[in-house]
Amino acid sequence: MARTKLFDFAVLYHPRPTKDPSGNDTTPDSELLALSDKPVLANTEKEVAMKAARAIPEAYADKLDLVEVIVRPF
Repeated sequence: MARTKLFDFAVLYHPRPTKDPSGNDTTPDSELLALSDKPVLANTEKEVAMKAARAIPEAYADKLDLVEVIVRPF
């Protein structure tokens, strides 16, 4: 059996860039959707990314192209 490793993850939402009629940037700031509350044991970063994907709120299901999953080894 392979040895598991510790990882942390974060899930961010980056809204699409927008401009007001006068051409000024009005893009809202990125939002933190999920953060691992404790280290995650997994064999690979891919496994952790799948666990992080389950933490994405349902309200963002139609905006997954704007969601970023970040995985970091502990």
